[in-house]
Amino acid sequence: MQDADVDERFMVVVNDEEQYSLWAEGRALPAGWRGDGFTGTRAECLAHIEEVWTDQRPLSVRRGAAA
Repeated sequence: MQDADVDERFMVVVNDEEQYSLWAEGRALPAGWRGDGFTGTRAECLAHIEEVWTDQRPLSVRRGAAA
């Protein structure tokens, strides 16, 4: 792992379909995405996403399956 990978900070973002991603901390978010409140290194953010994103189907698909 390079030093830049350790020093670079990210935030976890989520969209309206409850899909998660990483975004460089301090950059403006793209339309349709919001922060979920977690920030850290790339590895920390990926671990957080793995913990919280337990059903990777988009929200609209999950709602359709429940109906």
